[in-house]
Parts: sequence; C-alpha cells; structure tokens
Amino acid sequence: MIIDGLTLGPFEVRCYIVACEKTREALVIDPAAAPELIHSRLQEKDLNLRYIVNTHGHADHTAANSPLKRLTGALVAMHEADDDFFRLPENHRLFEAWGFAPNEPADIRLKEGDRLVVGTIELSVIHTPGHSPGSICLYSPGTLFTGDTLFVGAVGRADLPGGDFETMLRSIRDKILPLPPETVIYPGHDYGDSPTSTLAREVKTNPYIVEFILGR
Repeated sequence: MIIDGLTLGPFEVRCYIVACEKTREALVIDPAAAPELIHSRLQEKDLNLRYIVNTHGHADHTAANSPLKRLTGALVAMHEADDDFFRLPENHRLFEAWGFAPNEPADIRLKEGDRLVVGTIELSVIHTPGHSPGSICLYSPGTLFTGDTLFVGAVGRADLPGGDFETMLRSIRDKILPLPPETVIYPGHDYGDSPTSTLAREVKTNPYIVEFILGR
C-alpha cells in the first residue's frame, strides 16, 4: 500500500493519497486545499484517482473536493449523514464565516460496512459519529485513517455543528478500541508528538482513552 501524507489548508488538515502499488489505482482522503498540488502528486506517482473520500463533512476537510473532481474525474464519497447535514445552510454558517463554500452533493453516500476498493486494497467504512453525525474511519488490516475522531494523544473537538462528546467517546470505545493493537493510526491533523501512532500506544497514553473511556 502506498500512503502519501500532505498537510494542507489554513487548518493544516492531513490529506492522504492511498494507492495500490500493483494497479496504480488510488483514492484521496480529505483534500483540504491545493487540488493542483494533489493532482501533481498523483501524476508524479503515475496514479489513477478513483475516489475522493471525506472522513466527515466539515468544510476544512472538503474544500478541494470539487476542483479535484474536475481535474481527475474521481467520485466523491461521504457518509450519508454528513452529506445531508452539511448541505443545510444552518449547519454550514460557521464554515461560511471562515470563508468556505458549501459542500456539493456526494456521488457516493457511504454507510457502516461499505468498502472502497482501489486495486488490491480494500478500505472498510467504520461509522464513528461524535465529531460530526457522519464521521467515519477507514480501515484496512494494520491501518486506520481516523479523520477527526481520534488524534495522537487527543480526540476530535465536539463543539462544532453536529458534534457530541459522549457519542464520540462511545464510537472510539465500541468501534476503534476492539481493533488489533498494532493498527497504525493516521489522523486528520498532526496535533500530537508524531504524525502517526498505534492503537496500543494510544490505549496506554491518550488521556481521553485512559481517563474517559477506560477509567484508569
């Protein structure tokens, strides 16, 4: 599996190009900005982009969806709950104030258990509401893209539209913690002491998991 991480946009979102080495098919997770840069990276690596996938509908993670789609012809995929929620004007006002345009409708409306396939790579959709109603993580054995649900040493904020802290903690407890401890975590922002982590390390050191979920 090819994983190429980029830090993009004013909120320094971590965008990931994920591709199959054999077939050169790829998907992009959370294109926050700089669609030309992402397109250039795809061309440099001789990759064919099939999907643009949003871990959630907050505008800082979706800002380059439409221009990247125009450049590549890739399909935009988002969980159905966020596809609905963040196209309502009342739920987009905060992001509009920050200078972001409203989301266009997703081409693929995801739900729990769906799979996105690029070549020999299959990513399973894990619905992890809390940061937003339709937040998802993307899982392939050994690898988990957590968006803004779980960071290195922290969890996502719950004070933005659609957020709920207790729901997010339940999502982490019920959907993420049962995964193998050696799973490598690729978060939606580089907020910790390293860009990535492992689930085993987070269970031992992440204060939100240790104190709020495990009660140690």
